[in-house]
Amino acid sequence: KIAREANVFQGEKISYNLIRDAIMKKSDELKLVKTIEFSPEEGKYHWDGHRLCGIVLNPEDSLKYNNLCPHCGKMLTIGVANRVMKLSDRKQKEKSTNAVPFVKIIPLEELVADVLKFGVGAKAVKDNYNKLIKIFGNELKILLEVKKEEIIKAGFPEIAEGIERVRQGNIQINPGYDGEFGKINIFGENEQLKITKTQETLWTL
Repeated sequence: KIAREANVFQGEKISYNLIRDAIMKKSDELKLVKTIEFSPEEGKYHWDGHRLCGIVLNPEDSLKYNNLCPHCGKMLTIGVANRVMKLSDRKQKEKSTNAVPFVKIIPLEELVADVLKFGVGAKAVKDNYNKLIKIFGNELKILLEVKKEEIIKAGFPEIAEGIERVRQGNIQINPGYDGEFGKINIFGENEQLKITKTQETLWTL
């Protein structure tokens, strides 16, 4: 996963000590301006749950059941979000006054796969991915910097729309639980996409 987690610094020079000081906000030469993140909901143990019973619960709901599976009565596998809630010194979604900005990304291959409704390992997904890299240079640039209009002009309007939705946070996430990865849906199940002829031809390359 290219740059699954990344830090963006700004400055003329860079070194171990400058990076350390920038993270601690003690440097005037180098600044930590933002971080790049995956959605934590994608993790295998984000929410609480019991995989064998198909039960997945947010921390508040788990508390109502005393952390016991409402189906079988056994102890739930407690997720990361539950632990975070217990350790937190502020309410959910309440930002720290000195928090560093962050942006969330979805790996480009996963995004393309969601658009084409194929698995990530499908040849059509790899063909489209490689074509985008060849045109625009690298994955982070495509996900964060290239304008939607440029991607459309290159012949990928549906992928451009997917990228724009991720940038705006306009996606649906089913959090992971009890060893199951979370699932991200950029387009709704009933949302019909009109795949362009450019992308249709790439499928058969």
